[in-house]
Amino acid sequence: MSALAQGREAYAERRWPDAVGQFTAADHDAELPAGDLEQLATSVILTGRGSEGVDILARAHLKYLADGDYPAAARCAVWTGMNLILLGEPARSAGWLARARRIVEDLPEPCRFEGLLSVPAGLGALYQGDGDGAAAAFTRAADLGRARGDPDSAALGTLGLGQAKVLLGEIDDGLALLDEAMVAVTVGEISPVPAGIIYCAVIETCHQAFDLHRAHEWTRALDRWCDAQQKLVAFSGQCQMHRAELYRLHGAWAEALDAATAAQDLAFTGDRMATYGGFYEQGEIHRLRGDFDAAEACYLHAQDTGFPAQPGLALLRLAQGRPEQAQSLLRPAMDGVGPAYRRPMLAARVDIELAAGDALAARAAAEELAALCASIDMPMLHAFADQSQAAVLFHEGDPAAALVPLRRAWSRWLDLDAPFEAARCRALLARVCDALGDEESARLEREAARAVFSELGAAPALAGLEQSLPEAPGTRTAPAPTTVNGAHHAADAGPLTARETEVVRFVSAGLSNRNIAAELFISEKTVARHLSNIFTKLDLTSRAALTAYAYEHGLARTSRPA
Repeated sequence: MSALAQGREAYAERRWPDAVGQFTAADHDAELPAGDLEQLATSVILTGRGSEGVDILARAHLKYLADGDYPAAARCAVWTGMNLILLGEPARSAGWLARARRIVEDLPEPCRFEGLLSVPAGLGALYQGDGDGAAAAFTRAADLGRARGDPDSAALGTLGLGQAKVLLGEIDDGLALLDEAMVAVTVGEISPVPAGIIYCAVIETCHQAFDLHRAHEWTRALDRWCDAQQKLVAFSGQCQMHRAELYRLHGAWAEALDAATAAQDLAFTGDRMATYGGFYEQGEIHRLRGDFDAAEACYLHAQDTGFPAQPGLALLRLAQGRPEQAQSLLRPAMDGVGPAYRRPMLAARVDIELAAGDALAARAAAEELAALCASIDMPMLHAFADQSQAAVLFHEGDPAAALVPLRRAWSRWLDLDAPFEAARCRALLARVCDALGDEESARLEREAARAVFSELGAAPALAGLEQSLPEAPGTRTAPAPTTVNGAHHAADAGPLTARETEVVRFVSAGLSNRNIAAELFISEKTVARHLSNIFTKLDLTSRAALTAYAYEHGLARTSRPA
């Protein structure tokens, strides 16, 4: 088999280094045809050598022009411009995009790839917070892609329109469009580079919309997509970045740190879009553990990418006992970003404003969070809103009123398998119970929070718990509350929590604790704890018995994860 044939075979099988080697060898013997040059460029880009790949794309563009294939030449020019945007070269990018537009405008017939030209304009509007402008541009891309038979344009336009709708607050419609774009990826209609772009953008948008379930699902899918490709660098760093965020939320901090480090390594190898998230997530773990100098260095590295390292850097100042500095960092950061980036900062804003003594600003942020719950019906958002409302009520001197939203927040964090946030709720519950004169409940809540903080290594939270804290100002008296300790489960969900049910499903599919941990972005220790709770609740003693229970109660998975 010739080197060219081997290169084509390797490309089809997503063996990118092999494709690069074989195509390059064939190119030394005779100049590659334009289509093979384009595939070589794609393979080089996916192995992390973006600048070199752009140069080969330019060669493919010229070869298409020489062959008289002007639509393909326009497509190459657009992707050259798009890749230059990712490489941080906007002037060169603008030149290539202008060239692509001129070629399309000079064609006597409609160009199949014209929809791609609207994608950069949509991205520009999206990053500037112009949701309406982005929606218009991406709608044009999607409509042209569908009308002219270009699945890449159609899928990227659908993705961008979904992002624009989330930005505009049309969350349900936006998320539905993201799912539609992902269908095109998962059935194999989309080219490799657009597929990676769609995966990463969908996951990021899910986090912005507080849709933890979708973020989990698509991060697992991206993980498998990356693993199925030989030595893929592009998008792999972003996958590790998203993994780190989920591991952090679920209390698997060692795993989160490993994933963040892997994201940084892949960023340096060629996936530049992972730089911010890799350093930011590493900074988050260092901050939560009390390694403040290391956290600061990570946040500053993240900030060097041009994005604000917030709310992490502001929360670091708060942890260092400098609430006014935290205030001065977070306020302008929130005022200068669009709503999609502002939303995740609101809960931190409540904590910081309360610490700085601005109760009115804290209440305004808490009310903004509560108002979002009307348009974004996501458990994670409701947990933040309830927790923030409780903190404000307690600070205002109404511990009795704080109890109800605080219990709801604790319940929601448990369902989300977020141990650190759940423990923060219990720490505040201890203070509330103290204020209400229920010393026994306060002691139990404090001990429960202490156990979680100790296990996680959350030194600052543990130190704050141990400090003697003053009673909330203007405390009102109220009857002592009943204790909120004990095993948790939703009232209508049977004996198992949502996360425990997921664990049962994976056990029934034959997965080991290690594989279940990887699927759910939690630690193996957490899986073991879930299984212990499940066995106790169901009065079972083995995985075989649990599998039988799963089949009897309709909980079994029909297949193992791919």
